[in-house]
Amino acid sequence: MKPTAFLRRTPVRTLLATGLVTSLALVSGCAKSEDDDGKDKNPASQGDSGQVVATPDAGSGPACAIDAYGGKKLDLETATVGFSQSEKEANPFRIAETASIKAEAEKRGVKLLTANAQSQFSKQISDVQDLIAKGADLLVIAPLNSDGWEPVLRAASAKHIPIVTIDRKINATACKDYVTFIGSDFVEQGRRAADRMIEATGGKGEIAVLLGAAGNNVTTERTEGFEDRIKEKAPGLEIVFRQTGEFAREKGQSVTENLIQSKPGITGIYAENDEMGLGAVNALKGAGKKPGAVKIVTIDGTRNAVQGIVDGWIDGVIESNPRFGPLAFQTLDTFTKGEKVAQNVVIEDSAYTSDNAEADLGKAY
Repeated sequence: MKPTAFLRRTPVRTLLATGLVTSLALVSGCAKSEDDDGKDKNPASQGDSGQVVATPDAGSGPACAIDAYGGKKLDLETATVGFSQSEKEANPFRIAETASIKAEAEKRGVKLLTANAQSQFSKQISDVQDLIAKGADLLVIAPLNSDGWEPVLRAASAKHIPIVTIDRKINATACKDYVTFIGSDFVEQGRRAADRMIEATGGKGEIAVLLGAAGNNVTTERTEGFEDRIKEKAPGLEIVFRQTGEFAREKGQSVTENLIQSKPGITGIYAENDEMGLGAVNALKGAGKKPGAVKIVTIDGTRNAVQGIVDGWIDGVIESNPRFGPLAFQTLDTFTKGEKVAQNVVIEDSAYTSDNAEADLGKAY
């Protein structure tokens, strides 16, 4: 991808069904990350930060309507929505995602039930079953894993409860087991990260991949996009190290410490999320490396990672926007009114480089 792919965000416009245009409001809420330094991290202060839909029209691909799904029309304002978060909210992505869902529910006056699986898949299954038992009419799920959802799908189907999944997919059938998936094109994120790595390294050297957690489509697709693009465009870049950092900063640091010992001449590190990338930065600092000595490209768009670009430690961050609240609730509203929604709603993601990181720092989360 040419450098023009890393431009600043376009104005926010969201189209969920044919003829329906909705302006997304900014999500308000305040939460602290691991590195809270006292600076304002309130999403309401972060400028134009809402999601933009890349595949907006329900008529442009497979769509789902409530009669085909087997549900019934209802008024979202009087419904109860259950939200299942997958991971501990020490990760800024999860903090921002949950804050977005809660803020939009409050804005709309919708009753919201929430649960956090604390990164335990068995707990997430029981969490969602509990949300159903407590009377959730609709479900928004951020899945920890892509497989293993059969018990939840059976329970929801028995009560004709619509399910919207966000940020990760489940391996099931859209408009039968669940209504729609809302999230990024993770293969494209991997490609864009590869393009940035090629530019940063000049297309030569040895690079490492810090893989995300196993068992979900995000890791698989970010790896696929990155590795395929490297093979296609930069035969002089060799991937010499792959190991999971489990999407966690501490694990990313320990893996990178081992990497530095085994591959002291490493040229670049591709971290499949910002937290692992920040762990890699900590490891490089501990080894006495200078900023920029090892090129680092990450995915997410957290404030700490974007600050890492400003400070010279990170060379590029591909955004993965976590502010799903407005889009998820608009999708539910459209669907429960009887209108069609796309079965796969792909959002556009921006990116940060040295050209825009300092100016756009306030847009990060």
